[in-house]
Amino acid sequence: MIFDYNSTRPKLILAEYGRNVQNMVDYICTLTDRDERNRLAQVVIDMMGVLNPHLRDVSDFKHKLWDHLYIISDFKIDVDSPYPIPTKENVHHKPEILNYPNHQIRFKHYGYTVEEMIRKAKAIPNDEAKAKMTLGIANFMKMAYMTWNKDSVSDEQILSDLTALSGGELRLPADTTLTKVDFKTPPPGNRIKSNNPGGSSSSNQSYSGQKKNNNNNNNNNHKKSPSGKRPMNNNNMNRKNNYQK
Repeated sequence: MIFDYNSTRPKLILAEYGRNVQNMVDYICTLTDRDERNRLAQVVIDMMGVLNPHLRDVSDFKHKLWDHLYIISDFKIDVDSPYPIPTKENVHHKPEILNYPNHQIRFKHYGYTVEEMIRKAKAIPNDEAKAKMTLGIANFMKMAYMTWNKDSVSDEQILSDLTALSGGELRLPADTTLTKVDFKTPPPGNRIKSNNPGGSSSSNQSYSGQKKNNNNNNNNNHKKSPSGKRPMNNNNMNRKNNYQK
């Protein structure tokens, strides 16, 4: 007995329409009568619309069904289509090649942005503006260096790398002090401020005091009288008198 598995069958071109539609389209391609091919093609188009009702929400869904008919037949079917016949080149066109950046970065821990900043700074004609820009680039280089290397770095190393990247055109005095970068100290916005030196705020103290008073009142209400019975409040006494009347 020979079993027919899907792994031994031809591959479905559009699996959402199923094996039966694929077989019917293959059968239409073998017919010699053009009128018969056109009639059966219209039947297959109607069946494809029933199998995929979500295509009815697509604008011009009939055009899409006819395009799918040609795709299922591997563009071999020869019928009279009410729409332009698609071609394999138009449907399976190759995407355009993207030009990925391929920069030769000298110091990768600084990144390509630093090199662009240095190129812009070198083109500044004003000496004062160029000096301010150079100082800003040096501070940024130190921050970038500390991002990848948590150990401390000397300002002399940053100034030396800046001079090397700029080809000696951007220089800062040897005694220049750059901005200190500290990743261990949390930013000021994340610190919890407290007005109470003891560590708890006044609202917490008032809440704890109120909770303590409520607990004392509950304990007093549950105390029993010397006779062993729990004392009755005014509301319970009134209800008892009304019931006796």
